[in-house]
Amino acid sequence: MKRTIYFAAPALFALSLFGQTQVSATKVGTINIQGAMISTQEGKKAVGELQAKFEPTSKKLEGMRDEINALQAELSKGSNTMGDERRRELARDIDQKTRELNRATEDAQAEFQQEQDRILQVLGQKMMAVINKYSNDHAYTLILDISSPQTPVVFAANGIDVTSDIIKMYDEEAVKAAAASAAAPAAPAQAAPVKPAK
Repeated sequence: MKRTIYFAAPALFALSLFGQTQVSATKVGTINIQGAMISTQEGKKAVGELQAKFEPTSKKLEGMRDEINALQAELSKGSNTMGDERRRELARDIDQKTRELNRATEDAQAEFQQEQDRILQVLGQKMMAVINKYSNDHAYTLILDISSPQTPVVFAANGIDVTSDIIKMYDEEAVKAAAASAAAPAAPAQAAPVKPAK
């Protein structure tokens, strides 16, 4: 009997040691961070303002395209009846206006991209602070961004997606920050120094 107990003791000791070294279950979540940023109230407002800012440029580019299309239609329609000089003139106009459109489109796209990147950077910094707070509050070990098609995540269960929770928390934190900013007391006016009586 003693022999059996002697051999069983190391096994029991190993099991108890393994149990003590086990870390609590790893809690993992996923988030579509790009979708989350533009789905917050602040993100929606920023997207709306960006679109409004570039709407005149978009209309201008559309007008330039319409002008080119009209010239191309004129050239195509009268190619058999118009003179060589008019045909060459139309071809030159189409070529020049197409180059102008391409330059204007590239400039507009670069400006739009720069402005969009600036907005995403501002939103991204705030979003990371919210994700950190959410992770700590809910004991997450890891939250993976799955917004990019190049993400290494091959499979993730729907139940671990925290995107909607993060959006909700972001909006709540933004409301709190706005309320705190509005409630902050103005700096007290300094009293004028009292002159000593003569």
